[in-house]
Amino acid sequence: MSEQISIIVPSYNEQESLPYLYRALQKEAEEFRKLDVEFEIIFVDDGSKDNTLKLIKELAERDSRVHYLSFSRNFGKEAAIYAGLKNCSGDYAVLMDADLQDPPEYLMEMYLAIRDEGYDSVATRRVTRKGEPAIRSFFARCFYRLMKRISDTDMVDGARDYRLMKRSMVDAILSLPEYNRFTKGIFGWVGFRTKWIEYENVERVAGETKWSFWGLFRYSLEGIIAFSTFPLALASWMGVLLCIVAAAAIVFIVVRAALFGDPTAGWPSLACIIIFIGGVQLLCIGVLGQYVSKTYLETKRRPLYICRETNIEAKQKKDD
Repeated sequence: MSEQISIIVPSYNEQESLPYLYRALQKEAEEFRKLDVEFEIIFVDDGSKDNTLKLIKELAERDSRVHYLSFSRNFGKEAAIYAGLKNCSGDYAVLMDADLQDPPEYLMEMYLAIRDEGYDSVATRRVTRKGEPAIRSFFARCFYRLMKRISDTDMVDGARDYRLMKRSMVDAILSLPEYNRFTKGIFGWVGFRTKWIEYENVERVAGETKWSFWGLFRYSLEGIIAFSTFPLALASWMGVLLCIVAAAAIVFIVVRAALFGDPTAGWPSLACIIIFIGGVQLLCIGVLGQYVSKTYLETKRRPLYICRETNIEAKQKKDD
């Protein structure tokens, strides 16, 4: 009985790059067919505003291996990844971007590592960030260094979402029903034996990146809040430190008044102290608010995505 690999491709405004990706996957599919392994390609249209969905439908008409889900609006890459994993039916699942920054030619090496070497997952990481803005690369490295210090979850610097997983790992990921998802952290949290493949950064084959600096910054905050309580601990320690400083200041003022009298002090120093303490308090409240807001979103139990149309159920019924 042949095995099947589900290739999950989150897509948002990728009409220019999808033809290149599909041709590359077709080439790889021929090589895998020699090993009696079939492909299932699941495109997740994340509310694209261009002709991405139209192009995917055309591919699905020509190729029975192509499945698709189309969201009612843009729900984000995390929702697209979850939707793809939830709806895939293969013995293995692969996550990869549509822009060919995740080279399909590594698929065979990834599959053989799982089949022959006993790994549960094969993941990829970039050893260079050629082509990226220098400031983005700098902050990305800072983020991974920070996460290594404040989180128990294993996050590898330069890690991509591009990885091949056994069904058992896919099921473990789907067993985490959290609304605020940070997939890179979830990969590390569920564990399993993982082999890492390193490669140099590959630039997009076409189109433009959908990630802005602000978007990546917000995404990094999601990761910190989702997999570390360090900000809460830091806020608590800042409160303790300020209490100690305040107590020492009170002792100093009392002793000075007793020994030298109580000369009139200027208001600028007092204003600076009040502003500083007020700022720290607002910072701590803001940190706490971030955790409360995430809890609030979790308790709503809203779906991660809403599917507007798909051909997966129709194809499954046809196959049955």
